[in-house]
Order: sequence, then structure tokens, then C-alpha cells
Amino acid sequence: MNGHAHLLYALNIAVRTAPDSSVKALKYAAAIERSLCEKLCADVNYSGLICKNPFHLEWQVMEWREEAYTLDELADYLDLSASARRSIDKHYGMGRNCHLFEMTRKWAYRAIRQGWPEFSQWLDAVIQRVEMYNASLPVPLSPPECRAIGKSIAKYTHRNFTPETFAQYVADTHTLTYVFVPLALTPR
Repeated sequence: MNGHAHLLYALNIAVRTAPDSSVKALKYAAAIERSLCEKLCADVNYSGLICKNPFHLEWQVMEWREEAYTLDELADYLDLSASARRSIDKHYGMGRNCHLFEMTRKWAYRAIRQGWPEFSQWLDAVIQRVEMYNASLPVPLSPPECRAIGKSIAKYTHRNFTPETFAQYVADTHTLTYVFVPLALTPR
């Protein structure tokens, strides 16, 4: 045995990590993940995407409990106060995905208005932007993960951000409407 192991906590409700997921739930799960990592002195660069197959006969598997945990239950055993004061750690775990998604979507909301490109051009530009942000991370995500984030943002913005929807947004949020109400003046 080499001492390398994977410790898994089964959750009774899965944490959805898709781009349209609840940001609050993702931040909570990321804070728990960070705190568990710190408490267990785990490898902070482990992405969590692959692990040893617990059903393979070569691996020794130990199970401490049969019931799945809730996030709240795990949080009860951890100090999340330090994690709550920090922003999502963009260097490992779910934090990198959230960081890249947030940075790129904010860029995309403005950038799509510069010419309203065809989808294939737009997809390439968004993926390139994700890869650029990813390259600045100490432990970058894999190229397939970057493509998935970029594709999600490109599809959403290309479908929902058009010259018409932008014009409507400006009309709804930036246009003042004055209502003229004639007053009947009566002599005193």
C-alpha cells in the first residue's frame, strides 16, 4: 500500500454544477469542500473528476456509515467561517469552474454586442476567452472542461442576447417615461 486514498462522502441530494445551477448552493458546497480539504490535509490540486473505482477488487474499501450526508450535516463538523469570509477559491475544486464561468459570462454579455457574430465564430471566441482566463490559474482546468464552460455560455448568450432583446433591455431599464397630466387651474 502506498497511502494514497480517496475519501468519499455520499450526499443525499446531489449538488448540481451546471452553469444554470444555484450560485448559493455552489458556494456553500465549495466552502464545505475547501474546509474538508483543509481539515483532512488533502491535496488541494485534486480536481475530483476521477477516482479509484470502489467496486474494483484491487482496492480496499472501508465504509463508516450507510446513510448519505446532507451538506448541512457535513458543515456542522467544519469551520466554514473562514471560507465564508473568502471569495470562491479559484485555484481548485468547484471554485475554478465557478470562477471561469463568472469571468467569462460577464465578458460575453458585453462582447456579443460587438457585431452579433454567427454562432460558430461566437463559440470559438468564448472558448478562447475561457482558455485565456484558465491559463492564469495555478492549476488550470482541462481543455474539455474549458470547452464545456465556453459552449454553455456561447449557447445561452447567442440564443438570448440579440439586437432586439438588447433594445428592449435598454427601453425597459434606461428610458425615462414622462406622463403629462394637465392640471385644471381654478381661479381663487
